[in-house]
Amino acid sequence: MEKYGDAFLNSFLGTLNWTWKSILFEVPWYTNYFWGIILLSILVWILEIAFPWRKNQAVFRKDFWLDAFYIFFNFFLFAIAISGFYKLLEILFLDIGISFDTISIFDIDNWPSIVQLGVFFVLLDFVQWFTHMLLHRYAFLWEFHKVHHSVKEMGFAAHMRYHWMENIFYKPLKTFAVMLLGGFEPEQAYIVHFFAISIGHLNHSNIKLTWGPLKYIFNNPVMHLYHHAYELPKNRKNGVNYGISLSLWDYIFRTDYIPEDSGLVPLGYEGDHELPKSFLGQLVHGFNFRRKSQ
Repeated sequence: MEKYGDAFLNSFLGTLNWTWKSILFEVPWYTNYFWGIILLSILVWILEIAFPWRKNQAVFRKDFWLDAFYIFFNFFLFAIAISGFYKLLEILFLDIGISFDTISIFDIDNWPSIVQLGVFFVLLDFVQWFTHMLLHRYAFLWEFHKVHHSVKEMGFAAHMRYHWMENIFYKPLKTFAVMLLGGFEPEQAYIVHFFAISIGHLNHSNIKLTWGPLKYIFNNPVMHLYHHAYELPKNRKNGVNYGISLSLWDYIFRTDYIPEDSGLVPLGYEGDHELPKSFLGQLVHGFNFRRKSQ
């Protein structure tokens, strides 16, 4: 048991220390997620102000500060808190004989860097698309995902408004995807992560972007707005446009839906007024689902 305790503590302290060093600019600038996300958020916000899609939407839209706090909570505070548990899970798998070598089906270690990054990006994005679809298909998962869909006015920071339990669902499947690659994460993976965060910020922004012909490959604000639409077609009640960074999965599996591009579609879901408005209320939302459904 001692090795588990040491692993938990070392992982927790290591993540905490890295975050603190990031704040102090003591890590390489290209891996500094703390200031990188702040800079990215400011840049996208400036674009929202300069080129607003919904011109009647306030600069400080509804729940702006709540969503801004979610950026720091989900990407840093919760990441620090949960890091030790992920390390315990890794050691437990190794102890029962599950390792990268036992389930890997690819080995991209010797591939060109650009190919490594491409495969890494596409595989992880598909896993996230699939996980996102599950969050809409199963009632107990949807209860947690409601937090993200409670956004009533879209803006860049809405990207990070999601229940902390979603990290629990996404992380194991993303880790499994990496294990399929032989446990390999490219040295330049920070490029993939920052690229994905940038697309996520833009997809939730008050900016009208479609990427032209590339819309069939990359997700965009016009497409993602309808993912948050209050009213959906009767045959699409479980949701549409599940894409995270790439839209191609929705076109391949026919879950795409973009009827128009005015940007004025009402957002939310039926009964969204019942969701707690405060961060603390949303933090514990979803755990009383079984009691409510009885």
